[in-house]
Amino acid sequence: MDTPETSQIETLQDALDKATAGAEPPAARRRHGGRAGNVRGKGAAISQLPWTLPVNPDRPTEPLGEDGVAAIHDGAMRVLEEIGIEFLHAEAVEILGRAGCRVDGTNVRMGRDMVMEMVARAPATFTLTPRNPARAIAIGGRNVVFGNVSSPPNCSDLDRGRRPGDRESYRDFIKLTQYFNCIHFAGGYPVEPVDIHPSVRHLDCLYDKLTLTDKVVHAYSLGRERVEDVMEMVRIAGGLSHEAFEATPRMYTNINSSSPLKHDYPMLDGAMRLARRGQPTIVTPFTLAGAMAPVTIAGAVAQSVAEALAAIVLIQLIRPGCPTAIGTFTSNVDMKTGAPAFGTPEYMRATQVSGQMARFYRLPLRASNACAANCPDAQAAWESAFSLWAAISAGVNVIYHAAGWLEGGLCASYEKFVMDCETLQQLIVYLRPVTAGADDVAVEAIREVGAHGHFFGASHTQARYETAFYSPFLSDWSNFENWRERGALDTAQRANRLWKQILAEFQPPPLDPAVDEELTAFVERRKREGGAPTDF
Repeated sequence: MDTPETSQIETLQDALDKATAGAEPPAARRRHGGRAGNVRGKGAAISQLPWTLPVNPDRPTEPLGEDGVAAIHDGAMRVLEEIGIEFLHAEAVEILGRAGCRVDGTNVRMGRDMVMEMVARAPATFTLTPRNPARAIAIGGRNVVFGNVSSPPNCSDLDRGRRPGDRESYRDFIKLTQYFNCIHFAGGYPVEPVDIHPSVRHLDCLYDKLTLTDKVVHAYSLGRERVEDVMEMVRIAGGLSHEAFEATPRMYTNINSSSPLKHDYPMLDGAMRLARRGQPTIVTPFTLAGAMAPVTIAGAVAQSVAEALAAIVLIQLIRPGCPTAIGTFTSNVDMKTGAPAFGTPEYMRATQVSGQMARFYRLPLRASNACAANCPDAQAAWESAFSLWAAISAGVNVIYHAAGWLEGGLCASYEKFVMDCETLQQLIVYLRPVTAGADDVAVEAIREVGAHGHFFGASHTQARYETAFYSPFLSDWSNFENWRERGALDTAQRANRLWKQILAEFQPPPLDPAVDEELTAFVERRKREGGAPTDF
């Protein structure tokens, strides 16, 4: 027996059928051929949103009052003044010592007045401009940008299962990064290609990244040669002189402190090299509450702030005004096993509190779309949804690992990448401002329909129905019978079909042949020279 709700749905469906009789089906209207990863968002596999840079119009969620922010700030300053941070880089220690910090071996303590003076030098906003200026991204303020999953050693898909990363899979993920307009920058390697020797891996990976994408790219701070090679390759790809490269941010690095209270040599060295050439660094402590930081949210955030600000002080001493951002990776561990957990209530609150602290210091903030799930299942979806919502509600500017992350960062999933991009698109639409003009309030449309009609056939609806609502490329809104007739595919299975179609139609973005030739010659020369030294 039908309930009132199901009867009403059937009546509405009949009305919709009559109102749209003879019209081209929405899917047919949406699916027109085009170039993969283009700015217009049209391709054979899916119809996606156009390239756009979201701006967050909402007031951020702020769990703490002014007293709470002041208490965490004071705690971070006391850590820097009384306990100190270990800097495992002799030149960094020397620079800090000359600036008036108290140095005891590798331990550096710094006064709060000096810290605040140096942090104030960093710009509140800046722009990163890649080889294609149309893909420039604004960092800070209310701007929000999303990047691909970065650095997992393994990858997986439904056909081949879980396996170590290789160059073919690396290139696949770079193509997905380029294809999806909701991905704004190409972060670290979306999967580590272990079939390339570590001494030359960065050369092949950056060549692939710079030729398969035209978005902002990243350099790992893992040794002088890697950092210098990447900066030179970005300069060549952009057709830039050395002066033009250093005049504005063109790429960036992300460094992690070795929590608790330590910055290691390679990370510091990379940040220092970029700073000398005016290129940004995101400083992201990896503070897991209960393991590498206090078990309380306030304590973990205070330690994270202290570790991040210490490195930002160093960068500002090297090049005053060099763009920097503060990162948060404060989550908790499973106290029964010690395993990291993500998308938890504590992760969400720590991200929101970190947002308050970033605004207090007038610094852009980075967070992550993280989950601990082992496959692209419901757990992966809800943990990622919570992580992303934490970032949006916290006012985060740069969202790392926005698509493809599994297993706490140990695996990049093809299907999860597509699933996350569906979520990212929905968030981008959610962030569009809501207008309330006369046409939006629609009193005349309500008058036209009255108490006995429906809005499917109303002129107000007919003029807007094609663009009124977000249209998903992955979600299945069909009824059960239609879904079953099409094979009863779950979300991951539908995503599996889509990534294959996307890779099949992918076309690299244009690159001047002369630039490609120069890049290739640089890579070949650096390989002959041995690339970067390794321990084996």
